[in-house]
Amino acid sequence: MSLYCGIACRRKSFWCYRLLSTYVAKTRYLFELKEDDDACRKAQQTGAFYLFHNLVPLLQQSEHQYLPPQHSLLELEKLLARFGQDAQRIEDSVLIGCSEQHEAWFALDLGLNSSSSVNASLQKPEMETELKGSFIELRKALFRLNMKDASLLSTAQALLRWHDAHQFCSRSGQPTKKNAAGSKRVCPSNKIIYYPQMAPVVITLVSDGTRCLLARQSSFPKGMYSALAGFCDIGETLEEAVQREVAEEVGLEVDRLQYSASQHWPFPNSSLMIACHAIVKPGQTEIQVNLKELEAAAWFSHDEVVAALKRNHPYAQQQDGTFPFWLPPKLAIAHQLIREWVEKPACPALPA
Repeated sequence: MSLYCGIACRRKSFWCYRLLSTYVAKTRYLFELKEDDDACRKAQQTGAFYLFHNLVPLLQQSEHQYLPPQHSLLELEKLLARFGQDAQRIEDSVLIGCSEQHEAWFALDLGLNSSSSVNASLQKPEMETELKGSFIELRKALFRLNMKDASLLSTAQALLRWHDAHQFCSRSGQPTKKNAAGSKRVCPSNKIIYYPQMAPVVITLVSDGTRCLLARQSSFPKGMYSALAGFCDIGETLEEAVQREVAEEVGLEVDRLQYSASQHWPFPNSSLMIACHAIVKPGQTEIQVNLKELEAAAWFSHDEVVAALKRNHPYAQQQDGTFPFWLPPKLAIAHQLIREWVEKPACPALPA
C-alpha cells in the first residue's frame, strides 16, 4: 500500500509540474477562454485591447519602429462613450493571445460594421487624434514591428477579417453568432459551427546545386525577387503541390525536396506558408516562365544572393533608372529559405 501511494504521489507531482509549466499553463488558459464565454468576458476585465479600423491596426512610432498601444477595458469603454458608441460593441472583440501572467489580449475593429451594436463605425481621423496614433496598413508596417507584435497583429487582422466575411451561414443564409473569444461562429438555426481557417500555400526555393531560382510577380515592389509560391490544390500532398507549382510556373521538374519551416501570413486572406527547398533534375535548368503567373524568373549565383542579403537600402533607384536586385525582408519566410540556401542545406531525394 505504501509503495502504491508513493508511486501515485510521484505521478501526481509529475503531472502537476507538467500542467504548471509556462507553455502548458498558457495553452490551457487560452483553451478555457475559447470554450467558456463567461471566463472570456471575465478575462476582458483585466485584459488589454489592440485597436483596428477597417482591418488597419492603430500604431505609434517610436524611433525607427512601430509600437501597437494597448488599452484597458475601462479606457475602451470611455473612448466609445466619448464618441457616442454603445459599449456592447466590445462583444465584437477577438482573443489573440495572453501573457505568461495570463493577461488576455484582444483585438477590436472600430471601423467595420458591428454585428453587436446599432451604432455606425467610428471615423478614423477623429480616433487617431484622440488616441495619439495612426492607423497604418499592416503590410506597410509589418517589417518595422518586432517579432512578437508582428505575429500578434497578423493573427488579429486575420481573425477580424474572417469574422467580417463569415457573418452568415452558407447553408441557411441566417446570421451566425460568434462566441466571446471569436474562436468560432455558430448558426442558431441549424447549429453548424464554423471555425477560422487558413489556406495552405507552398513556398519553394528551387536550386540546381550551385544557383537558386528566384521570381517576381508584377505586383512585387520594383527589383524584388522571391521564392516560388502557390496554393495547395484539394487532394494534393505537400510534395505534389511543390512539384506542380514548380512545373506550372517555371517549367521545371523537381528531383529532391526538403521541408524547412512554416509561417502564418495574413495577406491577402490568411495563409499557412509551408517552406521547402527543392533541387531540379540534372540537366533540366532551362526556365520557361508562365507569364500568366510570373513577370520574370531567373537563376542567381551564390555571390549575387549574398550581395543582395547585405543590401541595406534595396528600394533606392540607381542612376540608370533601374532598381537593384533585392530580397524579401527578414520577417518573411522566403528570406529564411534564401539564407538557408546560402548555407547550403542538404536536400533528400523524393520517394519514387
